[in-house]
Amino acid sequence: MRKFITKVKRHLDDKFEDVAQGYPHPSAEIGSTVVPWATGAHAATVGSFPTEQDWYRYRKQRGVNLGSWFVLERWIAESPFHDAAAPAQSDLDVARGAHAREILERHWDTWLTEADWKWLADAGINTVRVPIGYYHVCGADPSVLEGTDFADLGAVFTGAWARITNALTIAHRYGIGVLIDLHAAPGKQNADAHSGTSAEPAFFSKPRNMAHTIRVLSSLVSNLTAFVKSRDPPLSNLVGIELLNEPQPGPHDEALKKWYLDAFRTIRAIDPDLPLYIGDAWRTDDYAGFIKSANVPFVVLDHHLYRCFTSEDISTSAAEHARRLRDGHEGTSQMFARVGEALEGVGGAMVVGEWSAALNPGSLHGAGDEMQAKRAYVEAQLQLYERCCAGWFFWTYKKETRGDTGWSFRDAVDAGVFPAGFRRALVRRPAEHDPARDERREQAKDRALGEHTRYWEQYTGHYEHWRFADGFIQGWNDAISFAALAPASHPFMEEIGFKGPWTKQRVRAHVAAKGDSNVWEFEHGLAQGLRAGCEDVAAAQSQ
Repeated sequence: MRKFITKVKRHLDDKFEDVAQGYPHPSAEIGSTVVPWATGAHAATVGSFPTEQDWYRYRKQRGVNLGSWFVLERWIAESPFHDAAAPAQSDLDVARGAHAREILERHWDTWLTEADWKWLADAGINTVRVPIGYYHVCGADPSVLEGTDFADLGAVFTGAWARITNALTIAHRYGIGVLIDLHAAPGKQNADAHSGTSAEPAFFSKPRNMAHTIRVLSSLVSNLTAFVKSRDPPLSNLVGIELLNEPQPGPHDEALKKWYLDAFRTIRAIDPDLPLYIGDAWRTDDYAGFIKSANVPFVVLDHHLYRCFTSEDISTSAAEHARRLRDGHEGTSQMFARVGEALEGVGGAMVVGEWSAALNPGSLHGAGDEMQAKRAYVEAQLQLYERCCAGWFFWTYKKETRGDTGWSFRDAVDAGVFPAGFRRALVRRPAEHDPARDERREQAKDRALGEHTRYWEQYTGHYEHWRFADGFIQGWNDAISFAALAPASHPFMEEIGFKGPWTKQRVRAHVAAKGDSNVWEFEHGLAQGLRAGCEDVAAAQSQ
């Protein structure tokens, strides 16, 4: 990864010579750095986008949750609860039990080892979601515990911070991005024990908890940013912060939205570029609209999908669950398509932060081959998420007791429930110079431009179709170069997943260089070029 930036710059120099002909437009330069992979004399310029950090943050995420590593869940990992105080269900119960510090530090050091990171990378996982509690930050900032349920437990949790930052270091070594998820906030943001305590939630009912969580996030981001910058070279694989896991606002929906806005302002004052992930409170359309109205760059909506808890889930067969996810006319598929498109259009994105292969036994009754039924369910989910989302994270990586192919990614892969070939191997890395590919690009651009022009000829208006051509070539070159810029040891094809934020970056550069009239044509061309370029790379792998 250390050679990444040098490789990017070499691509910039090469791509700058790649000239598209035949479309008149003004030219301009801003600063001194050409926008990567832009087209010759028509290239816009802006800052140094993309960097190695952008490669981690914008690629499509295929990930797992590292559940019960820091935020414990007894059904996943039983051992840490053996000496916990009653009712022995939460982190607070473990911390109040006997030998808590020794138990927790042993668990943190053994639950995930170097061998696990290697296994994940070899399996095709490129990002992990790491659930933490606010109390795990106390090793960097003891004040996060003040006035909370964990106020007198700093000695128990002080060692967590070093393990969290070490996870970033090891993950970077394996080319894995890290999304830090605040899973447990002061006062509990939902009724579940995985929000830190076994008590009733008081996050929304006591405003001081909401205010204190802003301070926790501020400290978390400040300390993470300081850590990644302190490495030599700086770590580039922090892909974002999830502000709050699965909030259950009930009647406090507007308070949650206001809280999100306050958190956006606070965090962006510390790091203006850090992607921010928010939970949708299972009101996906509503919170997609909220992101649109907030007008804050690179905000990602996190939706969690499970089909094993409700009475309707239980009475629906595995085959029917899978069919509904595959059928574009069904409600869930329509929601994903609608929200994914809406968020992309405003520079945001949607991910599925939690999902699994788990089905209630009622759904598997009469299925015959239960493993095959679960595999079909997994494949239906993957198809939906790959089509409509910027990324996904299976819950969870593993369980202490082996054999659960519904909830343990590792067991699901080993049993064939999760398809081992879910990643496309990068067999043929795109060459830096490929005249045949350039010819395919020009042919694809001409076809797309012709269709675009013929369609809009039906409607009277002032158009600048050269902007569409510009966008198409920009998008094609972006897709090709993004795949090519993976480290030499990286075996999988990577593509741009966060197309909304990526497009906003490209549009800003285009507008700065060539003006803002008919910029929608550039956006349309960019989208089609990204898709066509990605298809070209994929086709080359099967030749």
